[in-house]
Amino acid sequence: MTTGSSRASGSADAGINTYLGQERALRADRLGTRGLLLSVLAATAPLMVVAGVMPTTYAVMGIVGQPLLFVMLGVVLVLFSLGYAEMSRHVHNAGAFYAYISRGLGGTAGAGAALVALVAYNALQVGIYGILGFEVSGLFATYAGIEVAWWAPALAAVLAVGALGWLKIDVNARVLGVLLAVEVLLVVVFDVAAVADPGAEGLSLRAFDPGTLAGAGVGTALCFCIAAFLGFEQAPVYAEETSRPHVLVPRVMFLAVAGVAVFFALSSWAVTVATGPAQVVDTARRESAGLLFTLTEARLGGTFTDVLHVLFVTGMFAALLSFHNVVARYAFAMGREGLLPAVFGRTNDTSGAPGTGSLLQTAVAAVTVVGFAVTDDKPAGDPTAPVLHLFTWGGNIGALGVIVLMAAASLSVVVFFVRRGAAGAQAWRLATSALAGLALLVIAGCTVRDFDVLVGAGPGSALSWVLPGIIGLAAAVGLAQGLVLRARAPERHARIGLGNEAFQLEKAASS
Repeated sequence: MTTGSSRASGSADAGINTYLGQERALRADRLGTRGLLLSVLAATAPLMVVAGVMPTTYAVMGIVGQPLLFVMLGVVLVLFSLGYAEMSRHVHNAGAFYAYISRGLGGTAGAGAALVALVAYNALQVGIYGILGFEVSGLFATYAGIEVAWWAPALAAVLAVGALGWLKIDVNARVLGVLLAVEVLLVVVFDVAAVADPGAEGLSLRAFDPGTLAGAGVGTALCFCIAAFLGFEQAPVYAEETSRPHVLVPRVMFLAVAGVAVFFALSSWAVTVATGPAQVVDTARRESAGLLFTLTEARLGGTFTDVLHVLFVTGMFAALLSFHNVVARYAFAMGREGLLPAVFGRTNDTSGAPGTGSLLQTAVAAVTVVGFAVTDDKPAGDPTAPVLHLFTWGGNIGALGVIVLMAAASLSVVVFFVRRGAAGAQAWRLATSALAGLALLVIAGCTVRDFDVLVGAGPGSALSWVLPGIIGLAAAVGLAQGLVLRARAPERHARIGLGNEAFQLEKAASS
């Protein structure tokens, strides 16, 4: 009887542990280097950057040296990645940013970072629905003669992305990979065509001249350009779903940063070659988001440009998938560690994906799109139309949040290794993290200072402090939650940032 009882008890414990492991841990061995790299790079939306961010930076900032800015930011982000990647060898958690900040600066700071991350990545993802709806609506009008309200394709995309969020990550990686490969190929074709058929000034390298960065707009231009890199920092979010996170995560991060920096530097240079450096600012102001399509039509014809328009949409869809996956995993990590209701810390039984977090992101996106649609009483082409506000507001709020998180993560790297007594062994990584953190703080300051320019608001507009204030409010609420947990539920506070270790400790305590 005793033996049988013990066996039954052991079987029950094993069943409970298996149940907990399946529902409260993401499935490992589902991503290799290729799948992880594709998931990360898809968020950078290369065509959206080349067609949208680059012309806007040239037009609004009036700075010819945008290619040099991409090189400079690439250096800053490589410096950041040295410490960030080293942290990924010690901390494996789907809530990457806030987990790292928790380990370095404590659970209260981690709680603040968690909510900032959740808000920032939601804003980035939801903002893209605005520009996607706008572009699809234009395609229907141009090629089918059908007037479709922007919110209809936007909501359809919300539902499609939400459905894919329930599927396996490897399925998503295949979708992202195909879309990304074709997108990059088309941009490369444009780059080659621009070099083969340059403007009146020929193959000028003036865009790489430091003298082109003189002026008051450099800080704000950095804000525009750093948004093009967002996505590379997501690699540690998938650490639990790889077989060798200590190897794959750093490898993918460095490949992503280096690849993005080179790709965007060359592509923005190709734009200056096509127009001529002396004319790129005026041409961008005249053509706006149509700049790339105008340049390709002149060199590669109407058919290529039509395909480019379609790939512009698919590229945005790939970015939506990538950001959706990240938001779902942050929600999962927060639910698992007590920062959100426990239901968010459960995975989908069939796919192992963080299903409740996926539903949360889908609901936030749907409500936001509907809210902007209800207030939309202007033509889509009107620069004050809510559809364009959705994109610019969401994108810049999200970018500010991620910049702040990167700066805080840089500090946490230094504190983490100093506390572990590894300051000597990690001295050069701590130095690079400190330098990157200072640079990121400067960029964050410029972003807040010039937020009215970034979102197209007039001087003195309340939007210049209300919109960045959303990130400040998220940080304040998160910090307050952390303080309350520390005072009233210290055991939950102690779990912040532990990831898989959190429920392993819980199982050990109950056994």
